[in-house]
Amino acid sequence: MAVDPKGNLINEVETTDKKLRKELSFVGLLFLSVGGIIGSGWLFAVLDADSIAGPAVIIAWLVGGILVLFIALNYAEVSGMIPRSGAIVRYPHYSHGSYTGSILGWAYLLSAVTVPTIEAEAVVQYAANYIPNLYTAQTTILGTANVLTGYGIAFAAALMVGFFFINFVGIKFLGQFNKYITIWKIVIPTLTFLILFTVFRASNFTAYGGFAPTAGGYSDVFIAIPTAGIVFSFLGFRQALEYGGEAKNPQRDIPRATILSVIIGIVVYVFLQIAFTGAINFNLAEPGVTGSAVWAGLTSSAWASGPFLSALDAAGISALVAWGYFVIVDAWVSPSGTGWVYLGTSTRVLYGMSTDGYYPKHFLRLNNAKIPWVALLGSLVIGMLFLLPFPSWYELVGFISSATVFTYIMGGIGLQVFRRTAKSLHRPFKLPFASILSPIGFVAAALIVYWSGYTLETFLVYAIFIGLPIYLIFYAPKNLGVPKQMFTALGIAFEVILIALLLANYYYVLVPAITNISSGVAAPASVFLMFPLLWLLLAILVIGTTFLLHRYALADKKQDVSAGFWLIGFILVLMPLSFYGAFGPYLSTTSATIPFPWDNVVAIVVALIFYFLAVRAGYETEDMTEIIRLGGVVGTAPETKE
Repeated sequence: MAVDPKGNLINEVETTDKKLRKELSFVGLLFLSVGGIIGSGWLFAVLDADSIAGPAVIIAWLVGGILVLFIALNYAEVSGMIPRSGAIVRYPHYSHGSYTGSILGWAYLLSAVTVPTIEAEAVVQYAANYIPNLYTAQTTILGTANVLTGYGIAFAAALMVGFFFINFVGIKFLGQFNKYITIWKIVIPTLTFLILFTVFRASNFTAYGGFAPTAGGYSDVFIAIPTAGIVFSFLGFRQALEYGGEAKNPQRDIPRATILSVIIGIVVYVFLQIAFTGAINFNLAEPGVTGSAVWAGLTSSAWASGPFLSALDAAGISALVAWGYFVIVDAWVSPSGTGWVYLGTSTRVLYGMSTDGYYPKHFLRLNNAKIPWVALLGSLVIGMLFLLPFPSWYELVGFISSATVFTYIMGGIGLQVFRRTAKSLHRPFKLPFASILSPIGFVAAALIVYWSGYTLETFLVYAIFIGLPIYLIFYAPKNLGVPKQMFTALGIAFEVILIALLLANYYYVLVPAITNISSGVAAPASVFLMFPLLWLLLAILVIGTTFLLHRYALADKKQDVSAGFWLIGFILVLMPLSFYGAFGPYLSTTSATIPFPWDNVVAIVVALIFYFLAVRAGYETEDMTEIIRLGGVVGTAPETKE
């Protein structure tokens, strides 16, 4: 670090943070979060959710919203105490050091850069109702869905470039522009569910197989939370956190904006789901299909590309059909509004990870409007790449939800660690009953990831570990003192072996299991033989690499690695828990090795064990020591309580 004229150490990260413009008021922060919450989720999630759990999915919206609220409450205290741009990826680094920070930061980066992608896909998918050749039906390992064609992908990419330029001109413009867009985004969905209540069919909640009509019954309610876009719809609360370094009064406004945005989201989405479910005309949506089968077929029906537009048209009432034009306009406005907000979020995630040294300092460069423009460009390029493997809203939403919520496990952990290591920092909002709410927040995040099912969880675990070689090759030699050549070779070998294990998992576990189950046949015995073998090899690879990292790190840097032992264990335990639980490769939830609902009890117990291990592993890192010296807020002294 450099030294100022008075002999004090200058933290280059904090110096860079000072350059960000403080333009956002409470309303600006609130509207960023609400704008992130009400996006493509309101346009598509209601149909996707109905297809998984039927009318019982209303419970999923309430449970999902409340669980996210528990998570947000923990972040509300931490964000008020330490407001930073790119906050969520920086807190793990402050509480547990670089190893934990890099793993969770990578997972969060994957989720953040893909949200603008899915929002652009949402715009194009609705536009396909009146522009031909933008999408086509396609069957993948995750099911049958309408996916974008080459023209559709090009259309989505052009939209993302538009998101880039809105962010490029500066945070003041973004805050003001987004304020008016968010007002629109609240009004249109609200009026839509009020209008749909005029054609409400109460019989839809009982006539087609009952309130919980799907094969999994009430267990499908929990599957819907992470996979149908429910959790995805609430994830926008993080915007106030991510833009914290650009707030006028961050310690006061960030906690309020975070909590209020989730409450608004719960109210809007629950009523949207009730109204849409009651407005479905199954004779038009799926002619000839009867009974409980109508629910599962919704995502491949004619209504999938425009659920609310289809519901309004099906009413046959001129006023409702006319309102459909407002929905068409909103299908551009809502996803686009969320898309450009999230492109700014992913920019600040990349910026935050660069400030912590995980990526090149080039990503810290600011333009004349004080926007990290290199990070903005990098986020755009990475997001565009996801248009190819996930060319559909329905394909991408589950992965984004699981990856994002996984990183939220640190909210309650960080709060408890900071209460121990940073007692002197002023807390404008202090979470009451934190000793209870913090573990609840951790368990909430863990359960949402568990409910995503073993297929998505497999992709998530491998995606998280794929980023580990970046840490081994670029960060560890410079900052932990490990041998550069040795760990460069180790990083390359790790990546090659990991990809080989992923391919083996895909072809010998996921594909045969899903193929059989979709045909109503039990998964072959080979699946149950291959999974433990491949999991054991993965565990040996990851634990062995972590051991070598700890072995060769400098003596005063070993805690950087050891503080992340709990995280490696938690990630590895998730896979067998998911595989052998009710959301694994079984024909029914009762035939699982750990049947429903006992699998949830086991998941809660396991999560609590790792929560307490994680809190115990936290320590006062070097960066946290510097933050305490600065009083939490960049460049300011600690506020005093009156």
